[in-house]
Amino acid sequence: MSTKAKGLLLVISGPSGVGKGTICRELLARDSRLAFSVSATSRAKRGREKDGIDYCFLTKEQFKNAIANGEFLEYAENFGNYYGTPKAPLEALRQEGRDVILDIDIQGAHQVRQATDEALFIFILPSSVEVLKQRLVKRGTDSAESISARYALAQKEIAYAKAYDYQIVNEDLEEAIKEISAIIEKQRRKQL
Repeated sequence: MSTKAKGLLLVISGPSGVGKGTICRELLARDSRLAFSVSATSRAKRGREKDGIDYCFLTKEQFKNAIANGEFLEYAENFGNYYGTPKAPLEALRQEGRDVILDIDIQGAHQVRQATDEALFIFILPSSVEVLKQRLVKRGTDSAESISARYALAQKEIAYAKAYDYQIVNEDLEEAIKEISAIIEKQRRKQL
């Protein structure tokens, strides 16, 4: 009688605007063994975001109660809003044998590293900080003040890239996706 191996826990981080979301969406579309850990947030929805799909949208009070109840693997406050990874759905997916992607910031990644030794950490880097700033502006979702704050934070975050197991430069989207897919396959083979 065979038992399903517990799925991988893949932490993907990088500065705002580097393309993490696009990379994660492409990985998920191409690999049915992958699942996305839907983060919780207290921020307002953007554009066409859907509750339970893009994020689990909570009020600040609901988020604080979940923190008090120990419901998050990791959480942080950024730009006045909370973000976190709910434990229960993440573990349910892993028990099913699914490899779960967490798209989280460096604070969250640090908390995950402290909470478990089962995670694989991948940092997405921009080809340059100038390109990153252009992407933030082009995205059109933030004020000039917010873009400046995100850009300043990005420069600090990039300094932590070496603490991750892998660093991938997102200069060419397709190449970045191929590199990450190869890393995932290598980890899967190690579990056999």
